[in-house]
Amino acid sequence: MEPKYKRVLIKVSGEALAGPDKFGISDEMLLGVAAQVKEIYDLGVQIAVVVGGGNFWRGRTGQSIDRATADYMGMLATTMNAMALQDAFEKQGLPVVLQTAIAMTQIAEPYNRKKAIKYLEENNVVIFGTGTGSPFFSTDTTSALRAAEIDADVILLAKSVDAVYSADPEKDPNAVKYERLTHKEVIEKQLGVMDITAATLCMENNIAIHVFGVAEKGNMLKAVNGEKIGTIVM
Repeated sequence: MEPKYKRVLIKVSGEALAGPDKFGISDEMLLGVAAQVKEIYDLGVQIAVVVGGGNFWRGRTGQSIDRATADYMGMLATTMNAMALQDAFEKQGLPVVLQTAIAMTQIAEPYNRKKAIKYLEENNVVIFGTGTGSPFFSTDTTSALRAAEIDADVILLAKSVDAVYSADPEKDPNAVKYERLTHKEVIEKQLGVMDITAATLCMENNIAIHVFGVAEKGNMLKAVNGEKIGTIVM
């Protein structure tokens, strides 16, 4: 089957990597994500990845720490996850380049848009660490920004939940599951797919978002092939 998308940006939440323990990195989830990325790589899809850091640190909960400092700490958390993904991808035999928006030359290349696109064209998986490199911006915003910069066809939002709901399905049994939404609906209803800055950036640049649960094997492949899973935002 010919994939629906040629170039994708995968946003992996830190919470998804943590698995049921909700902290740290689950070996099962890490290896599972890597296996799913390998499946779509084998289809010839060009792949970029942004990963969150919420499994290690959520800056907004650090009330005693200055917000900017807390956000920088969160960027370091995303880098730990990015390195773990890099290792897992390499174990799958994938060529991987890690770029960070904050210079960490011993472990990664500095972020460079033109180099990132060249790596993608040469069929390397490119991982973007440390968010945007600036405080006050989430990794959701990083995903939207990098997707726009590399001209990705879609953001694959690989989450711990299987779709977008009107409320938290774990807390509200009456939460409504959405199959399709517009960017405007996401913003106006404050559905929490992405933060407002990220959602607006996607809307302004016509970037589609496909939200799905990453825990179920094969979901990433289904999303890339355009199958009806999760929620599509356009």
